[in-house]
Amino acid sequence: MYYFQSFYFDTEISAEIFKDQIMKLHASISEQESPINSEKVKSLLGNLSNFCTLLPSTIDIKAFPEEVLNIRESLNNFVSQAERLIELEFSTFIAHKPKPLQYLTEYCYYANYVRIASIESKILKENGMENAKKVAFVGSGALPLSSILMATHHMESTHFDNFDIDDKANEVARRIIASDAALEKRMKFETQDIMEVKEKLGQYDCIFLAALVGMNREEKVKILGHIRMYMKEEGLLVVRSAKGARTFIYPSVEDCDFVDFELLTTFQPRHALVHSVLRKKTKT
Repeated sequence: MYYFQSFYFDTEISAEIFKDQIMKLHASISEQESPINSEKVKSLLGNLSNFCTLLPSTIDIKAFPEEVLNIRESLNNFVSQAERLIELEFSTFIAHKPKPLQYLTEYCYYANYVRIASIESKILKENGMENAKKVAFVGSGALPLSSILMATHHMESTHFDNFDIDDKANEVARRIIASDAALEKRMKFETQDIMEVKEKLGQYDCIFLAALVGMNREEKVKILGHIRMYMKEEGLLVVRSAKGARTFIYPSVEDCDFVDFELLTTFQPRHALVHSVLRKKTKT
């Protein structure tokens, strides 16, 4: 069993140190029987997050051996499952409160979502998307914080359709939103694999793709191609991705994966786990 303290680096570490530490983290995570919410799991997630986020972005992981690169999908899957369970547990807890939306600030990652929503709202406005009528968020989860923050602070008249493959997550999310009649009118939840949603994608001015939708590059490419086929001409697509060391937490999307999309802007917050990429569907 490996134990880790939080990592803080003032100077760049060597590739050898990175490889050694990420393999140890993976070994410790692999020992967990499941990603069920526990103090141990939270500690491992925190250590992984700190280690990968606080590293200088100049480290070139593409030069790493296959042995190291191959553990990324395993770590991505662990993070995905663990975060979904943490989110579901918190959402289920507040859903039973009289006014659940008042408890959102207590969520452990709330500040991160506030920061990302503000960034994405800004880049959308800078690219002409100030009054979107209808938006889709793919991979909304049991706690649709991104949609809630966008709807209440940045897109006050926009209708949001949230897509997730987990019916239980959608059920809890609906209960939370139902506590606010005005918000409920503008926010719907659909239990569907986005690959099964076709013509309806053409209704949206903008589509958000969460970081954990598509757990490897092959899946990501298929999803992007599917969205590209059915979304409206010159519609906007916001993709949350990861870069460098952060790809050991969240899957990445490369520039070459976007076929027939024009890059509008990319924003990489210094200490954020993901960055936002805004692209426009080009005319056919």
